[in-house]
Order: sequence, then C-alpha cells, then structure tokens
Amino acid sequence: MSQPRVFLVDDHELIRSGIRSELAGAVDIVGEADEVEAAVEMILERNPDVVLLDVHMPAGGGVAVLRALNGRCPEVRVLALSVSDAAEDVIAVIRAGARGYVTKNISGPDLLDAIYRVAAGDAVFSPRLAGFVLDAFSLEGAQLEAADVDPDLDLLTPRERQVLRLIARGYSYRDVATELVISPKTVESHVSSVLRKLQLSNRHQLSNWASERHLL
Repeated sequence: MSQPRVFLVDDHELIRSGIRSELAGAVDIVGEADEVEAAVEMILERNPDVVLLDVHMPAGGGVAVLRALNGRCPEVRVLALSVSDAAEDVIAVIRAGARGYVTKNISGPDLLDAIYRVAAGDAVFSPRLAGFVLDAFSLEGAQLEAADVDPDLDLLTPRERQVLRLIARGYSYRDVATELVISPKTVESHVSSVLRKLQLSNRHQLSNWASERHLL
C-alpha cells in the first residue's frame, strides 16, 4: 500500500509537531489546521485519505468538523485522536462519522498502524474504547427493536421519530434544528404533530413517554 495522505487537525501546535515527527517519512502529510472552519475548508480542498482529528477544540471540536464534512467527501476517513477516553466523547464522534478513535497516549508505531488500517477501510479503536461503541450500538439496536413492535410509533414518520428522541433527550428546538439540518420552525411543526398523534400535552409528557419505551 502506498503512503496514505494524512491531514492533521489539532489546536495545539506542540501536539501537531509531535505527530509530524512521529509520522515523518511513513505517511504523506498534506496539511494541517488548528480550528474547525479552516480544517473543513482545507480537507475539502486537499481530499486526504485520512484525517487525524482532535476531539476537543473551540467552535464545536471534532464533531463539528465531521458534521460539516458529512456527505461531501465520502472517500475521506477520519481517525479521532484525543486525550479523552470518556464514553460520551467516543460515541459522539463515531456517530458523527469517524472510522476510529485512539487516545493520545498511543505509541508512535501503534498510531501509524491505526492510520494505515483506517486508510484501508478498517474501523480502529483502542481496546477499552471498542467496548463503549459496542455497548452503545447494542443498546440502540434494542431500542430499534422495541420501536418496531410499538404500534404508537407506527403513527409517526421517520423524521418525527428523530425529533421525538432528541426533544425527549432535552434538546432545544434550535439544537434539534442544527442536528437535523432543518429550521426551528420545522422542528416546532414536527413536535406539534407528534404531541397530537400520541395524544400528549407537553414536552414533559413526551419525555416520559419516550423514557418508558427506552427510546432516549
């Protein structure tokens, strides 16, 4: 396999410098960025094989980069690299589209191996983190199975189900609109329709309804 073309995204120059040093000669580093907007613009322009992406940065961090790239460069694979090994961080970036997640205490050879594996199409996780992902998606599978046999949910459109879950998790209308790339007014319309179809009166009842059915 030829050397993968790699783009670095991290808001700390010292980290980027260390990564460049570790990977020197083994990959083709085609660029780097230290903030979300520049990262998105340059990734779309340079079309790397792998983006090595920091999770925690200003302006939405790694998840914001992934969402901005969603559907615009499907051939680009993203490997998250973070100091955090928190389950919520791992699950958030995988849901947003990353192909893997490793922590910054990874050795140079292991990081290089992870980059090559992601470039080849594999999903790569540090061992402990893989368990978080499996647990999260097993739970989602159980939720979907429950949804499939619930006649009340059959009353809702797929979009209304998406809105229902996010509202029940405590998202504001504006947050739901951002997540689903629709307007807050459209979110409000969907919520009204869900409440009417399920014969509920308010968001509190909706949250309780969703919680009872393990849909959160």
